Amino acid sequence: MTLPLKSPYPPMDALSALELPQGPAWQYEPKWDGFRCLVFRDGSHVELQSKAGQPLSRYFPELVSAFSALKPKKFVLDGEIVVPVNGELSFDDLLMRIHPAESRIRKLAAETPAMFVAFDMLVDENGKTLAGLPLEERRERLEAFARAYFSKDSRMRLSPATKDFTRAREWFRMAVGLDGIIAKRQDAPYEAGERSGAMQKIKKLRTADCVVGGFRYASKGKMVGSLLLGLYDDKGLLNHVGFTSSIHAAHRAEVTRKLEALIQPPGFTGQSPGGPSRWSTKRSAEWQPLAPKIVVEVQYDHFTGGRFRHGTKLLRWRPDKAPRQCTMAQGRRESRSPLDLL
Repeated sequence: MTLPLKSPYPPMDALSALELPQGPAWQYEPKWDGFRCLVFRDGSHVELQSKAGQPLSRYFPELVSAFSALKPKKFVLDGEIVVPVNGELSFDDLLMRIHPAESRIRKLAAETPAMFVAFDMLVDENGKTLAGLPLEERRERLEAFARAYFSKDSRMRLSPATKDFTRAREWFRMAVGLDGIIAKRQDAPYEAGERSGAMQKIKKLRTADCVVGGFRYASKGKMVGSLLLGLYDDKGLLNHVGFTSSIHAAHRAEVTRKLEALIQPPGFTGQSPGGPSRWSTKRSAEWQPLAPKIVVEVQYDHFTGGRFRHGTKLLRWRPDKAPRQCTMAQGRRESRSPLDLL
């Protein structure tokens, strides 16, 4: 048996947009916070491919088994791999699956099995290519496939979609662990490897007020390079949760003087910044502890595992905010599970 599409096959990509496009031509879907994945089923062979064209099958044996057990012997699906843990999606547990040891992968696959959320179909169960069809037709084929072969007990789910702009805006505003919204033109074919305006991603950015518990000097000179951010937990401990380095160059000297006047250990009383790693030098890992007196507001995209996943953007200083008001609850509000949408 052979498929009309072969791996590696470049998935269609989305253009970043600031606002949801509006009009009858658009379909809206949740933007899942996982690993993009194309699934190729060809007879007894199942292959999982990453967005970059790399094989993922060895890291998710439970998904290979699940797709192998489906009745159809041919198909290609586009979707996202996520890992549900205790009713929420855990990106940290998803990252742990990319491990060199097969024994470790098998253990994690049993303890925290992954789920595949399907949002497009490129080859149907008859082995026919659908990529040239408009999205509206591909979606109908995908929904029929999911009704016939997916179940609530399986490792596969159908991603919801709506043509209702108001509903899409509700999804975007929901305080759930989504990455944003994907808007797709219903009349567009699947443009493999293209970053097309027919597919747009609108990411949800959040803000949080954080205590500056320390800082690092820049790699050259004695100017501040980054602020180390902290939030208080339920025990009253200040935990390091991330950093921001978006300090305007014209302000660095003034900010450095302000911070140096507040140097005072321990800085963080809970989790502290880590030491040197293979990506950092000894100097870049050194940090100066501060008395917990400065509060800043930052913009971020994800808060998982008790920290900001990426660097944050400094929005403003908050002298009006009491440091003790900066709690982990800000992040927990943004980490509610989107699983109810499935």
